[in-house]
Amino acid sequence: MMNNHFADIILPLAYKGLLTYSIPDEMKRSVHPGSRVLVQLGNRKLYSGIVNRIHDIPPAARNLRPLIRVLDAEPVVNEIQLKLWNWISEYYMCSAGEVMKAALPSDLCLEGVTELPVTEKYKPREESFVRLASAFTEDRLNAFLDSLSRAPVQLRLLTVYLDLSGYVPEALVKPVRKSLLLKEAGSAPGSIEGLVKKGILEIIEMETGRLAEYKTPAEPLKQLTGEQYAGLKELKNIFSDRETVLLHGVTSSGKTEIYIHLIDEQLKLGKQVLYLLPEIALTTQIIQRLQKHFGQVTGIYHSRFSNAERVEIWNRVGRQNGAKEYNLIIGARSALFLPFRNLGLIIVDEEHDGSYKQHDPAPRYNARDSAIVLAGFHKAKTVLGSASPSVETYNNAITGKYGLVELRERYGSVKLPVIILADTREAYRKKLMVSHFTPQLLEAIDGALANNEQVVLFQNRRGFSPYLECPECGWIPKCVQCAVSLTYHKGINRLVCHYCGYSSPIPAKCGNCGSPGLQTRGFGTEKIEDEIKIVFPSARVARMDQDTTRGKSSFERIIRALEEGQTDILIGTQMISKGLDIENLTVVGILNADNLLNYPDFRAHERSFQLMEQVSGRAGRRTKTGKVVIQTSDPGNRMIRLVLNHDYRNMFRIQMDERKAFNYPPYCRMIRISVKHHDRSLLNSYSDILARDLKAEFGKRILGPEFAPVSQVQLWYIKNILVKLEREKPAAQAKKYISGAIERLLREKGASALRIAVDVDPY
Repeated sequence: MMNNHFADIILPLAYKGLLTYSIPDEMKRSVHPGSRVLVQLGNRKLYSGIVNRIHDIPPAARNLRPLIRVLDAEPVVNEIQLKLWNWISEYYMCSAGEVMKAALPSDLCLEGVTELPVTEKYKPREESFVRLASAFTEDRLNAFLDSLSRAPVQLRLLTVYLDLSGYVPEALVKPVRKSLLLKEAGSAPGSIEGLVKKGILEIIEMETGRLAEYKTPAEPLKQLTGEQYAGLKELKNIFSDRETVLLHGVTSSGKTEIYIHLIDEQLKLGKQVLYLLPEIALTTQIIQRLQKHFGQVTGIYHSRFSNAERVEIWNRVGRQNGAKEYNLIIGARSALFLPFRNLGLIIVDEEHDGSYKQHDPAPRYNARDSAIVLAGFHKAKTVLGSASPSVETYNNAITGKYGLVELRERYGSVKLPVIILADTREAYRKKLMVSHFTPQLLEAIDGALANNEQVVLFQNRRGFSPYLECPECGWIPKCVQCAVSLTYHKGINRLVCHYCGYSSPIPAKCGNCGSPGLQTRGFGTEKIEDEIKIVFPSARVARMDQDTTRGKSSFERIIRALEEGQTDILIGTQMISKGLDIENLTVVGILNADNLLNYPDFRAHERSFQLMEQVSGRAGRRTKTGKVVIQTSDPGNRMIRLVLNHDYRNMFRIQMDERKAFNYPPYCRMIRISVKHHDRSLLNSYSDILARDLKAEFGKRILGPEFAPVSQVQLWYIKNILVKLEREKPAAQAKKYISGAIERLLREKGASALRIAVDVDPY
């Protein structure tokens, strides 16, 4: 059996390796790498898989199953996508099937179907349209109109159709939506049927799609300032011998305008551009700016779209179909997987942001790092943009791996905001606090509202109160599935676990001593919203967090209200910290800086600096100088002092010194192995076996096993083992050993109940 009889298939399962199927003779011309095919797995279950490779090497299996059907006329995945999937699978130590499941819109994945014929999940949206039955001459059409003099309803309907279709005698017959025609003519459907019977009109079904079309004429690009133009010129010069450039510009320095000029150049060359953003919330304002210039070639891709809409976006990116193709895609991290035909540029905005890292489920990839690899496959360029770059990226830039362009001035020479430190400990001692607000913050808000200016208040915790507590014995209601306290949500009057979603009613009394009257402790965005309305009753207040942005258009609605001046005070979590560009926003309040700094993670101080710097950058972005009030009980904290002076370079130097001393990235590579089991003692036993195996190979480079900061989630106890590898040594051999050690552990008696997750670069 020779001559390309076999296909290696990727299935959407956590199965290491590929499965080989035979290709029936009648399918040989229609099966290609990237084709979606229907296959059988096990006794009855059917799956759609992607062809990874076609070859003529007979596998060891004797009874090889054939492909059942090719599902599409053209491959849905291209050669470069397959290369990216395989790279992610190898680098992030997961299966190609897990990458496939993350990459493909779920409507293109058929899983566990048991009956033939298989029904596809995705169906193109069709609508009824009306058109002339043929290209009538003008005389013939006039005769029809005369014949309808005794049928005034049909006459009006035909006249309205001719008007809506822009009828030209004997020209191409233009269809009109049936619903629109009936609405404009004020007619019932039966009147159309009458014209159809007379052979004047016909009804056809046409694919219309689910995506909104942008039809406003494109606006010309803005002229760059002197510093922006110099930055663009320097960036393009660096591209002559570097593939990746870091654009490090202070907040509001005009980085987006430089991106727009780069995008324009690539589109004129016939190339595609990917513009990655960390948060869906950021896309609203950026989309509006880019669509103004690039119109209907601009597509958006993120998790808020329905499955069917994602398939349509996928098709527009991957298939050249004239006016409906997307050449500029703006999206969150999953946009990385779209079937780009001819990528010329990738922009990773706010490259430092932790949202680019996927934590669960696998593949646990970093979209920023994967984007650089994808650009390499396309021979494209990458721009990484940030006001406070990640330590690893800035280190790569100053050591020459990446190019570096810096913008040190805000657009229009607007001054950076004035930062005020408000000592909450001192304010509480002097009884000057009003609820959770210091006098300095209240004064700043009062001044802004008096001048008809806007305010943003940042609190990186949603809900009303982080927990309830019994004042008598200190009992705190905990989640029944996770080792965390339940958060009180006043709006729904329930306690909610932010890890597993478990919720319960508010207990009437203490679960330990039985005393009534549990008290709230701490504060979240919901509580701040309640209390700011009491302090400033005439202010129009809105909240932007995970609870208020569940709807598809909720981000747009909240941001539009802020842009149009319908909101005076916006309260939110970190989704408000980036990208907001509001002309009248002059005051920003960070309500609890200590909460950011005191977190058990080697990147806590770097992340705190970045978050405070980004939030601060929302203030005073036009003509007025902004004011930022940072509330803290430790105003002498080193990181807070650095934010006070917008001193990124010293933050970078301090972090590099600390990481060198304790051997953290970028001085080493890190791999975290999470071992989970429902039984705590068995988890201890199995994780010790794995750690001993790894220590035999890696010695002191293995840390743990230790319980995770949240030691139980959804009834699974969790222990982590950390592997630190030398940066200069290739990691492939180490990863191979780690995979082998995990396989050896899973062969131990009773180990089948374990869950093991490997996270490469877990930061």
